[in-house]
Amino acid sequence: MNRPRIVITGVGLTSPNGNSISEFRDNLLRGVANIQEIDMRYMGKVPAGVCDFEATKYQSRKELRVGTRAGSIAIYCASEAIANSAIDFPNYDKDRIGVYIGTTEHGNVETENEIYNISKFDYDTRYWTHHHNPRTVANNPAGEITINLGITGPHYTIGAACAAGNAGLIQAVQMLQLNEVDFALAGGVSESIQTFGIFAGFKSQGALAKHDDPNKASRPFDISRNGIVVSEGGCLFTLERLDDALERGASIIAEIIGYCMNSDASDYVLPNPERQSECMLKAVRSSGLALSDIDLISTHATSTPQGDIQECKAIREVFQNCPSTYINNSKGFIGHAMGAAGALELAGNLPSFRDNTIHPTINIDTLDEECTLNNLVINHPLKVDSIKYILNNSFGMLGINSALVLKKYDE
Repeated sequence: MNRPRIVITGVGLTSPNGNSISEFRDNLLRGVANIQEIDMRYMGKVPAGVCDFEATKYQSRKELRVGTRAGSIAIYCASEAIANSAIDFPNYDKDRIGVYIGTTEHGNVETENEIYNISKFDYDTRYWTHHHNPRTVANNPAGEITINLGITGPHYTIGAACAAGNAGLIQAVQMLQLNEVDFALAGGVSESIQTFGIFAGFKSQGALAKHDDPNKASRPFDISRNGIVVSEGGCLFTLERLDDALERGASIIAEIIGYCMNSDASDYVLPNPERQSECMLKAVRSSGLALSDIDLISTHATSTPQGDIQECKAIREVFQNCPSTYINNSKGFIGHAMGAAGALELAGNLPSFRDNTIHPTINIDTLDEECTLNNLVINHPLKVDSIKYILNNSFGMLGINSALVLKKYDE
């Protein structure tokens, strides 16, 4: 069965160190991180990745009061992606547009805030907002996009922990190939820094990063890494069938040619390198490539002591005979954007197809020997002869794994 080829034609994002693909990429190449300390309820100061985008560019102040932070991030990214795609959106059939948003968690932010608010009034529920229920349903970020943009096609979120960004893209690919939609908005969003629960949870697990310099707190693969920097953010892509994109004269950013999602089935938190290896292998096989064809692996590495080691073990197992495959990571720049992580990290590497430059993994002062990888790009960007194929890893709690293979579009 010949399935339609699926391509990316637009990117919209907000991250702690950039609100457009050009700004984000420039800071990745220049080694510019942007992590700050925030005051977290019940916990004091913690390092976090905070986005500073112009929300009122696409929403009224009333809409911002009624909606959620995740919805606002999603609307901003969707609108920027549509603009970047140069599609004639006002005249496009909105019934043929699908919205598929990956998330780690949603709703607990609003419930936490409401409980905190009514605690000031002796827990009198008369002060509970009537906006609570639409704010907390799982489909909220995707639904807010459809309301804002008048999209009448299908929308939903994909709860896939920190593999969610890839999962959103995979869902879009499948729906386009099934002819359920003609144009898709897909990727991931995260409002994680708005909830104290995720910070407290990581702290109780001994997995919350700390450092005197917030910009040094996220340290994937470094011997002194001590945990995760929680971040918010979002990245959405516009996806189309290749024939449709060519017919309208779209500028094609990349082609999605393979993917895999699988499950560890072994632990709530600790990753399973054997299952991660299988995920990468199946993704590459589904693309029709040889392992040695992969030019760049974007790692998931979260800066946790065990998580980084396990992923490195999986990569070494799969790519041990691939001397020209390079490896990098983005979390030293922006922290861990949870449901948005995979999509943001992919966006940061897509320009490599054009400029043949690999952005570095920063904050590695002393590489952990157990995280040794051939061709790990450290602290400085690397110019190479060519980048044609990228593997994007994204793994999450409860043992959910995802890997996406992308190709430089060359007709």
